[in-house]
Amino acid sequence: MKKLVLLGGGHAHVHVLKSLAEAPFPDVEVTLVSPYARQVYSGMLPGWVAGHYAIDQCAIPLAPLCRAARASFIESAGRHVDFERRVVQCVDGAEPAFDALSIDTGPMANTAAIPGAGGHAIPVRPIESFIEAYSMLAGEIAARDAAGRSTDIVFVGAGAAGIELALSMQHAFRDRKVKFALISAANTLPGSVGPRLARILAQRGFRLYAGKAAGRIERGRVHLQSGEIINADQVIVSTGAVAAEWPRASGLRTDDAGFILVNEYLQSLSHPDVFAAGDCATMQQHARPKSGVYAVRAGPPLAENLRRTLRGEALLPYVPQERSLYLISTGDRYAIGSWGNVAWEGKWVWQWKDRIDRAFMGKYSLPEL
Repeated sequence: MKKLVLLGGGHAHVHVLKSLAEAPFPDVEVTLVSPYARQVYSGMLPGWVAGHYAIDQCAIPLAPLCRAARASFIESAGRHVDFERRVVQCVDGAEPAFDALSIDTGPMANTAAIPGAGGHAIPVRPIESFIEAYSMLAGEIAARDAAGRSTDIVFVGAGAAGIELALSMQHAFRDRKVKFALISAANTLPGSVGPRLARILAQRGFRLYAGKAAGRIERGRVHLQSGEIINADQVIVSTGAVAAEWPRASGLRTDDAGFILVNEYLQSLSHPDVFAAGDCATMQQHARPKSGVYAVRAGPPLAENLRRTLRGEALLPYVPQERSLYLISTGDRYAIGSWGNVAWEGKWVWQWKDRIDRAFMGKYSLPEL
């Protein structure tokens, strides 16, 4: 009986579990290790913030999916891989053994880059921590509003994900006394959607500090490197992702940023019995942005190559597409879409995104499995 450990409950591993439920690996004992009992689909998180979805509509429960896939579930996080003993060491003391290991743990929030961010800001990742912090923030805003006090919310980081969350939050609190500001180290907003997002932000009353990086964060204020000080009742940090330290410390080959290096088979360059996908990995020959779009697309080739490696068969190469469709909601059932240098917008774009997101979640519903 061979042993496969799926470390992390990310988007790619959710597909691997679905593949297992539909066609189990013969003579293979499968274990999923994840610190959370569910996988929240990042593409629908802004819709939950805006109030369009209940959180259960945006999450895939992992335990029932494991049962359908005949896999064991350890609700914990991995902290080290012991390749001599061939076990994953978990923070709760569990040590599942493996013949093959697949890693889909996602990235960590980049809070260390800005002094004070770790203690005085809400990071967008991990998503479960953000959900808890946002729920508390909503209660605080309601209390301040009832007392006749306004709330200043400052977003640090103006990438597409941060802007989408900011606009969704502005829509959620549109009837409250809440003011929003965005701080962007870059002079322009991202990609071909930048001018459209800038227009919408201006229409919604956002203060945009473009080309002005945050220097440090204190309680109640953000200090820009330019010397300006921005008052903030709450700061939310969405400044990109960083790699966890344990893959490199475990001996896995990584890129300069610490992300696991894999080949065209999603196979570790240093350990052929290890695979990695999603934001925790970098394809050496086909590097792509750290995005949920690519994590989702990696699921099918990862499942196929795990099946092949356990059977001792030749692996199949995977080349991720160079461009992806991006659909960015603006909070009010309106969205902007882009494909390369082409962009468009409208209510129909949000309806299109809603159908895509619901269809994705529907693939992992237990009745269908």
